[in-house]
Amino acid sequence: MPTNKNTICLWFDKDAEAAARFYAELFPDSHVTAVHRAPGDYPSGKAGDVLTVQFTVCGIPCLGLNGGPVFSHNESFSFQIATDDQAETDRYWNAIVGNGGTESQCGWCKDRWGLSWQITPRALTDAMAAGGAEAKRAFAAMMTMKKIDVAAIEAARRG
Repeated sequence: MPTNKNTICLWFDKDAEAAARFYAELFPDSHVTAVHRAPGDYPSGKAGDVLTVQFTVCGIPCLGLNGGPVFSHNESFSFQIATDDQAETDRYWNAIVGNGGTESQCGWCKDRWGLSWQITPRALTDAMAAGGAEAKRAFAAMMTMKKIDVAAIEAARRG
């Protein structure tokens, strides 16, 4: 199989395969491509342990590396998932937060592996793109939210 020119590499302690399978089940156009086991012992594992996992999240190629506890995810990297309505927003948010994740502000949450996600309804991005007073009202509404409330964003946009 050809290698992508650019692949996002995500560092995990030991759970790259579990994370990749969770993402593949949750998001469309997502799947696990391959699981590679270490050919020898390495600092955070033994020969035969899962070392890397090739997977795709919403069409984006990724590689999960089981590198050990040295590094952890933080908000400087996140996946932004565009949603079409409140039902889709709720489904992704609830799956991530309800599976050991945590809520944050303004549509951000973290999964149980510490990876950040922005669950962003198109209603919000459309409001921001409109600019002016419409964007200002939508932005002010968003700043009060954890999970984005599409109806509240649309109401704020209308004024």
